[in-house]
Amino acid sequence: MFITLEGSEGSGKTTQSTLLAKALQEEGFDVIATHEPGGTRISQQIRRVLLDPANTGMTTLTELFLYLAARAQHIKEVIKPALEEGKIVICDRFIDATLAYQGYGRGLDKEACLVELIQKLNLLVIENIKPNLTFILDIDPAQGLKRAINIPKDIYSEGMGDRIEQEELEFHQRVREGYFEIARQEPQRVKIINRGKGIEETHQILIGYVHEILKHK
Repeated sequence: MFITLEGSEGSGKTTQSTLLAKALQEEGFDVIATHEPGGTRISQQIRRVLLDPANTGMTTLTELFLYLAARAQHIKEVIKPALEEGKIVICDRFIDATLAYQGYGRGLDKEACLVELIQKLNLLVIENIKPNLTFILDIDPAQGLKRAINIPKDIYSEGMGDRIEQEELEFHQRVREGYFEIARQEPQRVKIINRGKGIEETHQILIGYVHEILKHK
C-alpha cells in the first residue's frame, strides 16, 4: 500500500506521516516513512539545491526537472523496492506536489502543453507506481507559512524560510487551489483534510481512511 501526504507549507505533513507510520507499525505492519524531495543520498543533495534560498535565479523548468530527478532516484532506491517487498510506504509529498507547485503555483497550468509535459514526465519517472491513497492537509497559506519558516532546517537560518517558503503569498494560494483541483479530479484517491482540527483528531481521521482501504486489500 502506498500512501502520500500533500499540502501547503506548514500544514503538518511530517507530523502526520510520523504518527501514521507509528500507528501502523504498532498494528504489526511493515512500514517505511519517507519524503520528497529527498529520501536517498542523491535526492537529498538535489533537495539542498532546490530549497537553498541563494538559488533565486532558478528557472521554472530547471526546478521541475530537479524535482523529477530526485523522484526518479527515490522511486528506484526506496519506494519501488519497499512496495515489491509488501511494505506500506508513507511518503511526505509525491507527484501531486509537482502539479500543484510547478504547475499551478508557477502558472504552467495556463499552458496546456506544459501541464501535459508535467504529467507525461511524472508517468515516465514513477514507473506505473501511483498512491492508493493521498491526503491533502489543507491550511490557510498565510498561517502555514508562519509555522513553516520557524521550523529548524539545515540549509538556512531559522525564521528566514527556504526558497519555496520565501515565495509570495499569491504563489502559495495558487498551490492551494491546485491541490483543490487535483482532489476534484480524483475524489476516490485524494482526500482533503482540514487542518483546523487538532493533531490527534487529524491523525484519527487519516488512520480511519487507511483502515478502510486495508480491509479491502
